[in-house]
Amino acid sequence: MLALLAPGQGAQKPGMLSAWLKINGARELLGDFSSECGLDLERYATVGTADQLRDTAVTQPLLTAAALLSADLLGDLDGVDVVAGHSVGELAAASIAGVFNRMDAVRLARIRGIAMADAARHVKTGMSAVVGGPLDTILERIQESGATAANINGARQVVAAGTLEQLATLADDPKLGAQVIALPVAGAFHTQYMKPAASCLKSALGGVEVRDPNRALLSNTDGAVVTGAAEAVRRLVWQVSRPVRWDLCVQTMRTLRVTAIIELCPGGTLTGLVKRELPGVQLLPLRTPDDLPAARAVIAEHAGFDGHHRRAGVARDVARVRPGRRP
Repeated sequence: MLALLAPGQGAQKPGMLSAWLKINGARELLGDFSSECGLDLERYATVGTADQLRDTAVTQPLLTAAALLSADLLGDLDGVDVVAGHSVGELAAASIAGVFNRMDAVRLARIRGIAMADAARHVKTGMSAVVGGPLDTILERIQESGATAANINGARQVVAAGTLEQLATLADDPKLGAQVIALPVAGAFHTQYMKPAASCLKSALGGVEVRDPNRALLSNTDGAVVTGAAEAVRRLVWQVSRPVRWDLCVQTMRTLRVTAIIELCPGGTLTGLVKRELPGVQLLPLRTPDDLPAARAVIAEHAGFDGHHRRAGVARDVARVRPGRRP
């Protein structure tokens, strides 16, 4: 079973699409994305500085566009059974699963990014990576500080979010037994402070034509497989102000018996996270266009399996991880 992943904020890097835009048709598609979201994505993707790419309102549509551009260059995705995205990556994943079209995905990412940046201005908040130490202890101490475990990416990957005072309390906690590293982000994403942004995204989604996913779509909320359009929309809204449970998405991929994973451009972050959790799974991050042939070969290999039996197997496993249930 093959999964396709879309990375989230933090995966961006200067010049990340320079080589990709040399491929026939890529610059034109990115231009269409730029027109849709009202932002010169080519400039940011080729000559944008690290500081410019930290701007949430820029980064979110840029990452969505990069993921969808690389998905387009992969060609036929018939062999892909599972799709998932991390944070804003869920918009690209939902588009690939057919919930809405790719232009809507980029436009929604721009709206989401602006709204989250605006919400972050109301209260001085931030995010910090918590490195090392037992997961249970880390989660307990984060809660005790008043902060939120906003990203639980795995046993060794937790990000806390909250007010600057809460994060300082966490960093000084003698019982934590872990290193706290402040992250260069605008605010406490995926916490209660983002509720105004969630409302904004909900309003924007109300004007978008949506359809049921055409393949297994995983939700950051709890790792469940989303099978309906309305449920997909609700979860995209929830996710803005609720923690990202990437660890549960990985558990679901294990339950679904995923054997190969392709991470869309800019690849490397999510495959790095799942490497420890899913040993033996084939990992193909799309870092440069040179990675496309190998990824296409894996997709073709999976598409070549008996389609009826493959889809039946996916449906059987999906029934075990529907929304509201954890694998």
